Amino acid sequence: MKRLTAALASLALLFYLLFLHYADQTQVGVVRNWVTGEVRLDTPGWNLTPLWSTVAKVDTRPVRVCVTSAGRGFNCRLVQFQPQQFRSFVETEGFYYYWWANRISINFGYDEEYRGMNDLLRGYGYSVRPYPFVQVLREYREGE
Repeated sequence: MKRLTAALASLALLFYLLFLHYADQTQVGVVRNWVTGEVRLDTPGWNLTPLWSTVAKVDTRPVRVCVTSAGRGFNCRLVQFQPQQFRSFVETEGFYYYWWANRISINFGYDEEYRGMNDLLRGYGYSVRPYPFVQVLREYREGE
């Protein structure tokens, strides 16, 4: 009986690791099918994907991004990823686990370090060229 329980638990864990992924209500999953090349958007909640697909989760909540500086000027923006423009994002950035962006860096002296998707949003939020997948919601001014 113990062997049967262990075997079922192992199969359930294997199924979970290979085929299931979960996205919170504030996230979307960008799914890349490596066989067909299709890129699509997944819905929040539990989703079933084939073994040959990978999913990168992207947070859709607004994020405050700043240009870190020793200067006294306050330079921040409130930006948000636009899920409906995910194809433009993948065309521009490529597909990978966006969580890894700038993951290994050492920035001593600053309180805020930007890692993962926040680092990408900071770059596109301050870009000279407007990108459709990033919306600047608010520009903070000194004294706010």
